Amino acid sequence: MKRLLVLALVFLIPALGFSIDAVTAVQQFAGSRRAIYSFTDVSDGTGESAVKKIDISTLPGNPAAVRIVKAYYNTFGMAVKITTDHTTDDTVMVLQGDGSFDFSFFGGLKDPASAGDTGDILFTTVGHTASDTYNIVLEVSY
Repeated sequence: MKRLLVLALVFLIPALGFSIDAVTAVQQFAGSRRAIYSFTDVSDGTGESAVKKIDISTLPGNPAAVRIVKAYYNTFGMAVKITTDHTTDDTVMVLQGDGSFDFSFFGGLKDPASAGDTGDILFTTVGHTASDTYNIVLEVSY
């Protein structure tokens, strides 16, 4: 039944004039102190705006905050702004093109913990058009 509903939505949404980016978010690993996630997006031109990608309340030990330790990325045609969820979201980094960052030598990029703190990791695509893509792998510590 679920499969039928998903198929119906996949075909009905475009037919009704709605569109959605094709995205994935997968937790590849979650240990007692670190987690690794992979994210993909094939844009239909609508993009993403402050979409929760890492809900820190679901991590082992229910940490109050996470640090981004490593980032590997490939974007085509758009940039991805990574923020932490607060009353006014804090920008952690903006990824565009191909590359990697290793912040492990100083413990990782920390959440500034501004007012209205949940600390969840959010993505917003910038300059997206149809068929733009991103592939991102993040390692976080807590």
